[in-house]
Amino acid sequence: MPAKTTSGERFEMPIIDSMIEGNKTIIKNFEFVAEKLRRSPRLLMKFLAKELAAPASIEGARLTLQGKFTQKVLNDRLKLFVDMYVLCKECGKPDTNIAEGEHGKKMLICEACGARAPVKG
Repeated sequence: MPAKTTSGERFEMPIIDSMIEGNKTIIKNFEFVAEKLRRSPRLLMKFLAKELAAPASIEGARLTLQGKFTQKVLNDRLKLFVDMYVLCKECGKPDTNIAEGEHGKKMLICEACGARAPVKG
């Protein structure tokens, strides 16, 4: 019998594919990652730029960060983004949306269990 190829989880976090060009880091599959997480590319760009303390810009389907960052560092920050902005705090499922709540505060709303949690940004 062949070994299982998937973990059995419905949600699999995408892995960032990047390359370093001079003193810039280019995330080649940025648009795919944002699409897979069901979040706006601007939110993800803003988060990564803030976490890495580096200016960033979106160029087509790619993200360019000023500075040299390894794939491990980028994927660790992506995991942090997923924990904060994608996974439900109550049930842990990725079926969430970010919507404006009361007083202009952004809320993470779970479609699976109905939980609401405030998010930064």
